[in-house]
Amino acid sequence: MKRKEFLSLSVPAILLLANGRIVKAHNYWLSEEHKRKVKLRFVVASDGHYGQPKTDYENYFTTVVSKINEEHKKKSFAFCVINGDIVHDDKKYFPAAKKSLDTLHPKYYVSQGNHDHVTAEEWQAIWNMPVNLDFTIKKDSFLVATTSNEKGTYLCPDLKWLEAKLQAHSGQDNIFIFMHINPGKLTKHAVDCPELFSLFARHKNIRAVFNGHDHDEEGIRMRYDLPFVFDAHLGGNWGTNYRGFRIVELMQDNSIVTYIMNPVAKINEATIGKPVKEII
Repeated sequence: MKRKEFLSLSVPAILLLANGRIVKAHNYWLSEEHKRKVKLRFVVASDGHYGQPKTDYENYFTTVVSKINEEHKKKSFAFCVINGDIVHDDKKYFPAAKKSLDTLHPKYYVSQGNHDHVTAEEWQAIWNMPVNLDFTIKKDSFLVATTSNEKGTYLCPDLKWLEAKLQAHSGQDNIFIFMHINPGKLTKHAVDCPELFSLFARHKNIRAVFNGHDHDEEGIRMRYDLPFVFDAHLGGNWGTNYRGFRIVELMQDNSIVTYIMNPVAKINEATIGKPVKEII
């Protein structure tokens, strides 16, 4: 892989500029003045693995939900995405996991991960939403796509569905995509979906793709100038030494600030650096 196609920031507080550049975030972007310039704010968490043996999964869910609600009270989120692997291999855990997630104060959406072993029909019945869904907030669009099935197979997202939705939202200012498994073979546990990148290249309003699945990934990896943004994990028995979530803030100037909560504090607030193509 070429170095220009890869970025793994050890400092998760970063700024995605409207022109596609990525810089480290200055303290200003995390200040009170900055907060007044946020026009849309959302949160992403993944990999709860509710029901995984020998893990404190109930407490993991309770803690992250509580911390997201605390942040929501400070400055509200438009929504939350729980980006896959909500339960661990057994669908009997979905009711309890959903009961916990239903205590989230912001509206939430879910994506299917490879440990969420249910059919599309069962998923719809549990969550009252399809495995592939889209929604808009004013001039910004959000696509949530499944990358697995009831057998836990690692899959590329449905290209026909994505192509139709990207075309439908082609007039929007920004498109944000959520899928559990990274489709660019950028991590150890990713898949390779070359046709997907041909599709992405035709839609310049895609701002970022959010992935879970890789519990040890907490930064951003680049492929063909498109950021793939990870959020570590909220549960499970491996990964980063914290369990948390990612906050994303779309600014009035259409730049994006994003950082990890671990889950009680922002991790390593950084200073403004050079554009990513100059520092990697």
